[in-house]
Amino acid sequence: MSFPKYAVYKDSGVEWLGEVPEHWDSKRLKFIFNLVKRGVRDEDHIVTCFRDGIVTLRDNRRTEGFTNALKEIGYQGIRIGDLIIHAMDAFAGAIGVSDSDGKSSPVYSVCVPVSESISANYYARLLRHMALAGFVTSLAKGIRERSTDFRWSDVGEISLPIPSAQEQIQIARFLDRETTRIDALIAEQQRLIELLKEKRQAVISHAVTKGIDRTVPMKDSSVEWLGEVPEHWKVTRFYNLCESITTGPFGTVLGNDDYVSDGIPVINPSHIKDGVCVPSSDITVSEDMARELSTRSMRPGDIVTARRGELGRAAVITEEQDGWICGTGSFRIRPNKQKVISYYIHLVLQSQYAREWLNLSSVGSTMSNLNEGILGRLPVVYSDSIDDQWNLLNQLSLQLKRLSDIEMTAANSISLLQERRSALISAAVTGKIDVRNWQPSPEPTPAHGR
Repeated sequence: MSFPKYAVYKDSGVEWLGEVPEHWDSKRLKFIFNLVKRGVRDEDHIVTCFRDGIVTLRDNRRTEGFTNALKEIGYQGIRIGDLIIHAMDAFAGAIGVSDSDGKSSPVYSVCVPVSESISANYYARLLRHMALAGFVTSLAKGIRERSTDFRWSDVGEISLPIPSAQEQIQIARFLDRETTRIDALIAEQQRLIELLKEKRQAVISHAVTKGIDRTVPMKDSSVEWLGEVPEHWKVTRFYNLCESITTGPFGTVLGNDDYVSDGIPVINPSHIKDGVCVPSSDITVSEDMARELSTRSMRPGDIVTARRGELGRAAVITEEQDGWICGTGSFRIRPNKQKVISYYIHLVLQSQYAREWLNLSSVGSTMSNLNEGILGRLPVVYSDSIDDQWNLLNQLSLQLKRLSDIEMTAANSISLLQERRSALISAAVTGKIDVRNWQPSPEPTPAHGR
């Protein structure tokens, strides 16, 4: 969908804004909004300005993850329709119009339009666009280095365009409708990606418990978690397929002073992403220290997997990663290559059944934790033919590639939709497109009957 431009433009005199429609005015924000400081009422609850631009009662969204002040010093009243600017988080998009009455900490700038001709919704859209485009960060750094503090003294001096009152309302209305439509499309693609991930888990779980060939005779595994398995497969425990299961260094084995820049990588669970080790240049040790930790070093074919947190997160060590160190929070698994292929063990750890079993068997009240004994007791079913294992892996890789291709297409669609959304907001709030005559398309009429 394309939108017309205004007939005539002029130089706004503001570098970041460029040209604006000829009839638009411009003023500093402090002449468009008043900063208000209201008292707090007994019935007021805390209002939060979130980074997605939603300003609402904290109870409406979530209550965890916040630090509550013991004394609400300097708290101020907020009313529905106020423009709220989060001084510390504005750079990340925490700017919006409150949908609730309540109270907030003094870190929020509470702004009220100077007249009825000013739309708080339009300026929330404009300021949030500026923030996400990097303007707030660049302005803050120009004032105070390494800070994104965006106080009223800074905000009030920004020159902003002033469309007519009706245009402000129309632009906000247009963006509300169009971004909602785009957001719905993005949500559909995100849901598709989640379904594909679930499908991937299901395909892997089926492959490592039932095999690929659905025509083979089955037998009862005598293990509730596994159910029926291929008749010619064996049922065993994880430790029977391993030469060793070793944990990373604990406690004071490695202190802060032992780490160097760009040394031998130490792999922790956070470095395992999508089945690949992505080391941090800051979490490395010297060659001398690596030799001291040789009992935790890894060689090609080893598997590194999470011992806590997201259990089942794992990667196979490659030739290029020979000698890397298994870090805190990880296991180094050395498969018995006479019995099993490393990549088969990797698949087992990715499967839904294994993750569920490990989580239910883990210890720890706040975070799932494993030890060698728990991991070693994980039930595993496998063919004792290495050729059969390779055949399964090759066939499974084709299925997983099809799923990955669909997921990549969905991810690309999300990127394009997000770019479209950002470009549409930018064009509308800065007058690069004329939406004065825009009318929303009618909602589809629900089908009746059969």
